[in-house]
Amino acid sequence: MIRPYILAETNWKDVKDAGFELAVLPWGATEAHNYHLPYSTDNIEAESISAEAARIAWEKGTKVIVLPNIPFGVNTGQADIKLDLNIYPSTQLAILADIIETLNRQGIYRLVVLNSHGGNDFKAIVRELGAKFPAMFICLCNWFQWRGKEGFFETAGDHADEMETSLLLYLTPHLVRPLEEAGDGKDKKYRIEALRQGWFWAERRWSQVTEDTGIGNPKAATKEKGEKYFKAITKEVAKVFVELAGSDIGRLYE
Repeated sequence: MIRPYILAETNWKDVKDAGFELAVLPWGATEAHNYHLPYSTDNIEAESISAEAARIAWEKGTKVIVLPNIPFGVNTGQADIKLDLNIYPSTQLAILADIIETLNRQGIYRLVVLNSHGGNDFKAIVRELGAKFPAMFICLCNWFQWRGKEGFFETAGDHADEMETSLLLYLTPHLVRPLEEAGDGKDKKYRIEALRQGWFWAERRWSQVTEDTGIGNPKAATKEKGEKYFKAITKEVAKVFVELAGSDIGRLYE
């Protein structure tokens, strides 16, 4: 069945007269995720969360369209991890600028970049493009930073951890290797205290931080946890889609 809110599945017959209010651009990465998760983990998450949130919003009457996922992210800190595919922030700027120019020209003035990769830092890019395209409202969603995720999982992490493993066990279990094959995701911390606290920052050199490319122990992951979290996060994302599409962008502050 064609999903009319997924651009890759719909057609000109339906698109040409559709008054889309909001576009969503999933953006992932192609990189190693411990020994047990696929290189496409971030892309699966970005596409799945975007699609399900759009479905919920569409059924509430929101004219949202999900653009094709961008499968490459910034992986400069993982340059020595085999086949972790890197594009530079300047490349992301160029790609996003072209997409925004198209949307702006066609009268779709609201865009959510739904980011699924921690190495993608779009804030400076959004500032620059927002100044160049003042009619556009460009919003960034880092779904993995949702504060409501506390309570869903036992072990914290930020890469191939319990959360991501649970999601993949629910979304694409055929791509997850047995958890007994997974590394423990143990990571080394900075020796310099200010870097540990985060008010000084330097990019992590991945192969020096973790032996298995994971950060966070995945062993407690389950399909049930993944399903529960997926339904919760997509409901929350959909709520924002509806609010953004229905809001007066010139009056977002109170």
